[in-house]
Amino acid sequence: MNLLSVGASYRTAGVDILERLTIAGSDIPAVLQKLVAQPYIGEAVVVSTCNRVEVYAAVTGFHGGLGDVCNVLAEHSGIGANDLAAHLYVHYDEAAVRHSFRVSAGLESMVVGEAQILGQLRDAYHAATEADSAGRMLHELMQQALRVGKRAHAETGIDRAGQSVVTAALEVAAATFDGDLAGRTGLVVGAGAMGALSVATLTRSGVGPLQITNRGASRAERLAEAYGATAVPFAELEAALAAADVVVCATASTEPVLTGELLAGRDKPLVVLDLAVPRDVAPEVADLPNVTVVDIDGLAASRRTLPAAAETAAVEQIVAAEVEHFLAWLRGAEIAPTVAALRTRADDVVSAELRKLSSRRPEFTEEQRADVSRTLHRVVQQLLHSPTVRVRQLAAEPGGDQYAALLRELFDLDVPHATQADAVPEIGGQA
Repeated sequence: MNLLSVGASYRTAGVDILERLTIAGSDIPAVLQKLVAQPYIGEAVVVSTCNRVEVYAAVTGFHGGLGDVCNVLAEHSGIGANDLAAHLYVHYDEAAVRHSFRVSAGLESMVVGEAQILGQLRDAYHAATEADSAGRMLHELMQQALRVGKRAHAETGIDRAGQSVVTAALEVAAATFDGDLAGRTGLVVGAGAMGALSVATLTRSGVGPLQITNRGASRAERLAEAYGATAVPFAELEAALAAADVVVCATASTEPVLTGELLAGRDKPLVVLDLAVPRDVAPEVADLPNVTVVDIDGLAASRRTLPAAAETAAVEQIVAAEVEHFLAWLRGAEIAPTVAALRTRADDVVSAELRKLSSRRPEFTEEQRADVSRTLHRVVQQLLHSPTVRVRQLAAEPGGDQYAALLRELFDLDVPHATQADAVPEIGGQA
C-alpha cells in the first residue's frame, strides 16, 4: 500500500470552489465509506476545514487511487472531474508524509503557525476511526502527524502570538476603526468550534459588549456564560446586527445567513468577518454602503500574520527529521509481509519433505518423526534468522524497498499488495 494525499486549499481554490468541496461533519462517514469502497483505496481519512478539504488514502496504485479520490470528490461537490483537477494538489508517498506533517505543524495554514488545525486533524482521525476507514498505515500517519504538530508548537515559537484565522481577520477589521477594536460592539453568529474561537479572540482584543447568537440557543447560552457575553435569540438577529460594529459569522449553514435585506440602511461602519465555508454572507452585502466584508479569499490575499523566518526554519527542521523517522518505520513495515512470506515458504518446504520422509520410512516411530521435524525446523530457522534480521535493518534505510523486492524475486514469493505496477516516484506541488 502507498500513501496518497489529494486536496484543495485556499492556495489552489477560491471560496466558491471550497464551499462546494467542503464536507459537513454529518456527511463525512458516508464519504469515507464511499472512498474505501473504491477499487484502489484501502484506507481513508478526510479533513474538511474552512480553508482546506483533503483526503489521505492508502492505495494500491497511484493512478488508480488518484482517479478514485477525484471521482468521489467530483461526485460530492458536483464539480466536473476536469474542472476540479485544476484546483487540486497531489502528494504521493514521501511527499504525502511531509505534507501531512507540515499541515499539522501549521506551516500550510493561512495564518502560519495557528494551532487550530491540530484539533481539526484530531477530529478527522476520530471520524475515520469511528467509520473504520483507517487501517494500520493511516493510524500511524495520523498519530505521528498529531505528535509532530504538538512538538512543533512546544519546541518553537511559531504560535507564540496565539495566531489564528480569527486574529488575522480582526487585524483587517481594526483598520476600519483606526487600528483599535476596544470598546466596539461585537456579534458572533454561530456557536461551534470556530464561533467559540471567535468569541475568545474578540474578548482578548477588548471587543465589548459582545453578543452571541446561534440557531441552537443552548450552545449560545453556554458560550456566552463562559466569556461573560450575552446570548441573543436567533430570531432577534436583525436587532443584534443593528447594534454591532464587528460581526463574525461562523455557522455550518449551507445557505447565506446574512443577506442584503438584513443589513440595508446602515448609517455607521460595520465590518463583517465571514469565516464560514460555505459562506454565511450573501454576495450583495459587500456592495452595501458602510459595510465591509472580509471572507476567506480576502484573508488569503492579505496573509497578514506570519512568524519569523527563524521560527519557520526550526519547524521545517522538525518536520524533515520526523519524515525520515516515519519513512524508516514505513520501510520496516513494508518488509514484514515479505519476511513472513519467506518463513511460511520455508515451513511449507519442511512440511513437504517430512511427508515424503514419512512415506519412505514407515518404520519410524512417532517420537523419531517428532525429533526429525524439530531438527529440520530448527536448522531452517537458524539459517533464516541472520538474513531476515539484516534485511529488516537494510529495509529501514533509504532505498530499502529494493531488498524486499529482491527477496520476492529470489524466492518467488507471492505477497499481496507488494508490487507497485502503476506507482510513480514522487508527485505533488505545494498546497
